[in-house]
Amino acid sequence: MTEVRTNSWKAWLLAARPKTLTGAAVPVFIGCGLAYADQQLQLIPAFICLLFAFLMQIDANLINDYFDFKKGTDREDRLGPERACAQGWITLDAMKKGIILTSITACLIGSVLLLYAGWEIIPVGLLCVLFAFLYTAGPYPLAYYGWGDILVLVFFGLIPVGFTYYIMCHSWTWDVTVAGLACGLATDALLMINNYRDREQDRLSGKKTIIVRLGEEAGSLLYLIVGLLAALLCLRFAFTHHIWAALLPQLYVVLHYTTWKEMVEINHGKALNHILGKTSRNILIFGLLLTIGLIL
Repeated sequence: MTEVRTNSWKAWLLAARPKTLTGAAVPVFIGCGLAYADQQLQLIPAFICLLFAFLMQIDANLINDYFDFKKGTDREDRLGPERACAQGWITLDAMKKGIILTSITACLIGSVLLLYAGWEIIPVGLLCVLFAFLYTAGPYPLAYYGWGDILVLVFFGLIPVGFTYYIMCHSWTWDVTVAGLACGLATDALLMINNYRDREQDRLSGKKTIIVRLGEEAGSLLYLIVGLLAALLCLRFAFTHHIWAALLPQLYVVLHYTTWKEMVEINHGKALNHILGKTSRNILIFGLLLTIGLIL
């Protein structure tokens, strides 16, 4: 990589990690697909939900970058994508200011949604900001004690899918719950491959992820299971006359399974970053298949 000037625009772009925005976009797409199926899709609140999701994802990336570096988790033997603070691209003081600015901007953008929904969305938005910090910050960083997968299920599944739908439709249905769980499970594969790749470094750093606790074989099996469960849950849509929403996501199973086979063969090292990219692609395809199925 070419030299990155400290605190430059390029440094901030790298710290924001735009490739991770897939995980923020997919649940909003699915929530919009559900609203469209109920003939209540509204483009302006849908766009605001997407913008809020993007800002929260960037905020979480900056927070993780800052606190993982402070805790010494971003060591010289890091296998994942390079982090801004660890590489010296962004100073700690600048990163703190960036986190504050991004958090405030996300809250301001989210507050516009009050024009379309009630005050009950305020605590939901505040919870999103709070848990973005609690994930790696504080005396009990949740990611360091194996809570990451539950948080992905909630904050990359149930909440963004459910409240994207709720803001437009002012209700919550079983289809919303199923879609939220399916989205969260599919997205959790991204955390699974991260933790699978970093299992040795996490063990040395005292980070007790599920894969560190259960071991390598269980970790690879869990990666396979969360993807399969995501697709299987979608079959429930057949019972609510959304046949395409039930069938199209099953195509994702082939991609997920072949990616899992490749992950097991690679097993360890930086080569697993290739699987990270494929997993992100698979999640996007899953989200698009489910969204298209709901629209059809």
